[in-house]
Amino acid sequence: MASHRKSRTPGARVAGIRTPALATAALTSVALLSQTADAAPGDDRPSLEEVEKKVGDLYRQAESATEKYNAAKEKTTKQRKQVDTLLDDVAQRTQKLNEARAELGSYAAAQYRTGAGMPDTATFLLAQTPQDVFDQRQVLDRMTGRQKAAVDDYVIQQTETMKKRQEATESLRTLTETQGDLKTAKATVQKKLADARELLSELTAEEKARLAAIEKRKQQEAARKAAELARKQAAQEQAEQQEREEAAQQGGGSSEGSGSGSTGSADTPPADSSYAAKAEKALAFARAQIGKPYVWGATGPGSYDCSGLTQAAWKAAGVSLPRTTYDQVDAGTTVPVSQAQPGDLVFFYDDVTHVGLYIGNGMMIHAPKPGAYVREESVYYDGESAIHSIVRPA
Repeated sequence: MASHRKSRTPGARVAGIRTPALATAALTSVALLSQTADAAPGDDRPSLEEVEKKVGDLYRQAESATEKYNAAKEKTTKQRKQVDTLLDDVAQRTQKLNEARAELGSYAAAQYRTGAGMPDTATFLLAQTPQDVFDQRQVLDRMTGRQKAAVDDYVIQQTETMKKRQEATESLRTLTETQGDLKTAKATVQKKLADARELLSELTAEEKARLAAIEKRKQQEAARKAAELARKQAAQEQAEQQEREEAAQQGGGSSEGSGSGSTGSADTPPADSSYAAKAEKALAFARAQIGKPYVWGATGPGSYDCSGLTQAAWKAAGVSLPRTTYDQVDAGTTVPVSQAQPGDLVFFYDDVTHVGLYIGNGMMIHAPKPGAYVREESVYYDGESAIHSIVRPA
């Protein structure tokens, strides 16, 4: 007996699916679902480039907070000295006030003993002789003059003491506010650094290796830019030297303003020999600090932050710089990057929160960031756009 069932068409069913089109769609869906399942755990994780940018931003924010901390700390030190001086002054004036008060007391007692408060008639009647009356009046007249001077002195001392006490109270209030700013800046620095460390700690070994490779490429590009700047500066110096020699030949003497290996322009005076000598001392000091750790708020000798290093370096050359980058940027003459000379200060970022010491050939010595050490590095270490200005301090 023949079967009534239709025979299967070969290939009409694959893995329980009746048509090739349905099979293809199903397999595609499975693949997509599989990919989604694999990617889901990492959806919230930032990319490595985002991590690098975030960490860099946190370090810069920490450095900005560090400079605010440095400013508040310096202000606190000055205010504390001012308060101490005022309190000493108040103590001295209080002593003088007490002495003036005691002198007034002695005059009051003398008046009581001599009867200075009695009417003239009673004084005359109680005196034994007219001469006694005359002598007593002379003493009282002289005593009245001294009393007036004593009263005037007492009033002056009292007024000045009250004024100084008010100044001391106001200075103490300001000091308390500054100490609050100091505490806030310190907490901000610590928070930013902790966030950066947490981000880095979450990276896998592979991601850390990739991050190191990204950093290496940035360093290579920074070195290339530094070499390019060095070539431009050398070419500029050679051209200016040739101009000086030609001017000397035509004028029969040395041209005016020729410095010792210095460059300049109509807008920027060349660095003279005295500056070069001071810069050499500053650079010698800075080189001796290479390898010491960056520590925020530190001014040496065992560790430095960026502005602490530049301040200490120029101090070794006999030049006093302010404590913070915000003030150091105004402590000299601004020059173009192309005319930077060894010893110049290189400032970074729009908010002027980092500084290094230019050593020539597009390189500088600086204290980079937490976890790093004082080192030589290209001024383009964070890109050309990061450079804010070049300042010649001496």
